[in-house]
Amino acid sequence: MSTNDSVPTIDISRFTDGTASERDAVVRQVAETCERIGFFLIKGHGVTDDLIARTYGSARAFFDLPKEEKLEVKRNRPEVSRGYNSLADQSLSRSMGILSPPDLQESFNIGPLNAGPDPYFTEGFGAIHFAPNQWPKKPADFHQNAAAYYGAMEKVSWQLMRIFALSLGLEESFFDGKIDKHVSSLRFINYPDQPTPPAEGQKRAGEHTDYGALTILKVEDSPGGLQVRDRAGHWIDIGYVPGTFVVNIGDLMMQWTNDHWISTLHRVMNPPVDAATGSRRISLVFFHQPNYDAEVACLPTCASAGNPAKYAPTTSGAHWRGKNQAARNVKQPEEKVA
Repeated sequence: MSTNDSVPTIDISRFTDGTASERDAVVRQVAETCERIGFFLIKGHGVTDDLIARTYGSARAFFDLPKEEKLEVKRNRPEVSRGYNSLADQSLSRSMGILSPPDLQESFNIGPLNAGPDPYFTEGFGAIHFAPNQWPKKPADFHQNAAAYYGAMEKVSWQLMRIFALSLGLEESFFDGKIDKHVSSLRFINYPDQPTPPAEGQKRAGEHTDYGALTILKVEDSPGGLQVRDRAGHWIDIGYVPGTFVVNIGDLMMQWTNDHWISTLHRVMNPPVDAATGSRRISLVFFHQPNYDAEVACLPTCASAGNPAKYAPTTSGAHWRGKNQAARNVKQPEEKVA
């Protein structure tokens, strides 16, 4: 099944710059899509082609470095998503309880950029989510471009969360105070060529769901791409559409909405055998996670007498901790509710 059959492209500039009826149309389209499949494409996002190209250039140059240079900024704490993860050092399907070979990818992660000296950022759970970033020495422009791209994703995610609020029948500003100290991460992922056939069951990324509120993904036009599974159990190809980002709902947002919106299983497939050479693919992935002490309780518009809340209230940080522990079996510190 093709992208256009099930996963729409939504022009979010109609929300920021359009008429009242155009804004309402965006809100309705997002609401319908998040309930049905939890994936959509966006255009009119305001992120420049130049910034995207520069960020891709920096990512490609970093992944082209010798392994020993990349390991100088390796991720050194499993509970802190900062730095370099080597090729085939994780299996995303294991987070779903599915045993599978390691994924054929390597990655580099950064987090929030401007944490201050306040104990909120430096103690307990804050010390994990606001841990200092590691920056590679090469390429020289990596820090500048990665930080600029992270900032652009902050703006897009803020706008999307405002659209989400209206799509859920809430005040437009409902989420503002829950994401003003967000703990989002940006991941650069390199899927190398595959001159050697993968092991049985091995993929570029095994099937999984994302943890947070939403994910914003930029992909390249190369063989071996993203697939999502719809409610009927069919795997749908998400093809490359120039000028767009892929957006999907994460587990936290699904829980927030009392399962009204869906966090959809997805995976990244291997290229066809006859296209394995020259199939390298780099993706830029922004995982938007609300403030770690933001309460996640069933939204008032998502429960009723006949449909009571399915989940006990929690926090964004505790929710993330539970997901991370399930995937990595790592003990985390306690955090306080705001």
